Amino acid sequence: MRHSLTVLLLFFVFSFASAQEEVVNSIYFEFDKYHLDEKQGNAVVNFIKTVDSTRVESIQIFGYCDDRGKDAYNFKLSNNRANTIKNKLVGSGIKSKIIVTIEGKGRVLIDDDILENLPEVRSKNRRVDVVVNMKPLPKIVIPGLYNEIQKKHVIGDRIFLADVLFEKGSSKINIKAKNDLEKMSKALLKYKNLRFEIQGHVCCTPPYQKEAIDRDTKKRQLSTNRAQSVYKFFVTKKIDKTRMTFKGYGNSQPLGKEPEYDRRVELVITAI
Repeated sequence: MRHSLTVLLLFFVFSFASAQEEVVNSIYFEFDKYHLDEKQGNAVVNFIKTVDSTRVESIQIFGYCDDRGKDAYNFKLSNNRANTIKNKLVGSGIKSKIIVTIEGKGRVLIDDDILENLPEVRSKNRRVDVVVNMKPLPKIVIPGLYNEIQKKHVIGDRIFLADVLFEKGSSKINIKAKNDLEKMSKALLKYKNLRFEIQGHVCCTPPYQKEAIDRDTKKRQLSTNRAQSVYKFFVTKKIDKTRMTFKGYGNSQPLGKEPEYDRRVELVITAI
């Protein structure tokens, strides 16, 4: 098996009162092994260097094994793997007092119906997850962000459609969103001078992947498809096509709230 360190998940979870950003990094091991080779060790150190040390609140380390072998042996092996990573982090300059959890979880069981790619599935379970809990960023107040059409707008104002939030991986408009869009359509018909861009957004993609996959089309254009869905809805409500455009912005404009609020569409005023 090729040794590697892969950033599996980078996501942000925010709330108004408090927020928690987690960076999860996984290190994979060969069967029945818990020592790091030089490549893995360098990758762990490089990972630590990329983390903003001033915002690190705590670190949790969880070790795992694949589904083969006895429970007692696998708990010991998973603990050894977790402690190997802990020792590497401490040796890289991380203070041991912020490592609040070092735990071997033992075996990761596999569903009985998994037959294809079984070796690959098992290889992904022979790992250690390093969870770095980060202190929240200061709350950012965004000027020109509204929940409904105003009597007077300036170019660049944004209308956040609070109920137009999409399911993960979907660009389909649900019933709650349709009700919000119905109200917005009436307002847009009233203020016929406004021209606007419909902007689609996504959440929770890794940093190297700016756009997400639409599970219906299987194409990496989810934010564009969300914007287009709203555009098509407005067309059915007799909003003049010349007043509006649509565009996907991927994960480039997070609101700084819970992830569901980034699975959204906004209207941005382009002409008045």
